[in-house]
Amino acid sequence: MKHFITLADLPDFHQTLDLAMELKNQPTKWDAMGKGKTLGLLFFNPSLRTRLSTQKAAQNLGLPTMVMNFSQESWALEFEDGTKMSGLRSEHVKEAAAVVSQYCDMVAIRAFASLSDKEKDEAEIVLRSFAKYASVPIINMESATAHPLQALADAITIKEFQPAHKPKVVLSWAPHPKALPHAVGNSFTKMMKHMDADFIIAHPEGYALNPKITEGITCTTDQEKAMEGADFVYTKNWCSYEQYGQILRTDDEWMITPEKMQRTNDGKFMHCLPIRRNIVAADGVLDSPNALVIQQSQNRIFSAQSVLKQLLENG
Repeated sequence: MKHFITLADLPDFHQTLDLAMELKNQPTKWDAMGKGKTLGLLFFNPSLRTRLSTQKAAQNLGLPTMVMNFSQESWALEFEDGTKMSGLRSEHVKEAAAVVSQYCDMVAIRAFASLSDKEKDEAEIVLRSFAKYASVPIINMESATAHPLQALADAITIKEFQPAHKPKVVLSWAPHPKALPHAVGNSFTKMMKHMDADFIIAHPEGYALNPKITEGITCTTDQEKAMEGADFVYTKNWCSYEQYGQILRTDDEWMITPEKMQRTNDGKFMHCLPIRRNIVAADGVLDSPNALVIQQSQNRIFSAQSVLKQLLENG
C-alpha cells in the first residue's frame, strides 16, 4: 500500500478489519513501531473526531505527530499547473508537498468538497496533488468524495454489534440546513460491498448518490419501508448529486424518529457525527441505548491505527 486515499488502496479489506479489532483489544502492543518516524496532519477543514482519533492512533504506535491547519496557519496553496501566481495564493503544492515530505514520514490530509464544481471535486485535486508531488505516503482523513477511515470505523462497529443472522443495514438520507458532501455516503456504500449483509439505501427523489458507486445496490425512496426489520440504520445527509451541491428539501419528513426506529428489528442507530439533534435525528433516537454514535467515534482510533500500522510496516 503506497497511499491510503480510498478503501480500494487496502491490500485486503477483511485483514485490515481483523487488524483493527486486534488493535482495539491491544492498542499499545506495537507502541514502539513509530519510533524515529513522524506523521504530519494537514487540515484544510475543521475536525474533532478525525484529528483526535488519528493523533491517538499514532500515539498508540509511538508515532509523533505535527499538525497544521491550512485555513489559518499556512500560505494559501495553488494546485493548478502553469498558473501565473499573481493572486492570493502564494505557494504551489509542488513545493509544499516536497517540503512536508522532508519533515514527515507520512502525511494525512483532510480537505472537503467545494460542492460547486462536480468534476473538480471528483478529481480530488488536493489529495491527488499531494500524492503526486510528495515522496511519502498520503492518508485520506476525508476528501471531497471519500471518507475511508470513517467507513472502516463503521465496519468495526457493525462487526462488534452484528446479530447471529445476516444483518439488514439501511443507509438513509436525512435533512440538514446546509449542503453537505457525499464522502461518508460514498465510502459507507463501498464498505458495505465487502460485508455479508442485506444493504439498502433510502433517499428522497433527487438525492441519489453517484450511480457508479451505488451500482448493484438496492435503492428506494420509501424510507419507512426500507427500515422495516433493519438491524442497523445509518443516517447521513448529502446534497443532490444530479443537481450538484443543491439542497432540494429541508423539511423534517425524513428525520429519524423513535417511531420510525420501532419498524426495525430492535435496530441500532449509527451516524458519523457531528449530528444536528431534532433535525437529522430526534433526541429519543440519539439518547436511546441502541444509538452507537459514541462507539463509532471510538472506533475511529482503530481504523486509523490499522492503516498507520500497515504503512509503517511498508517502510
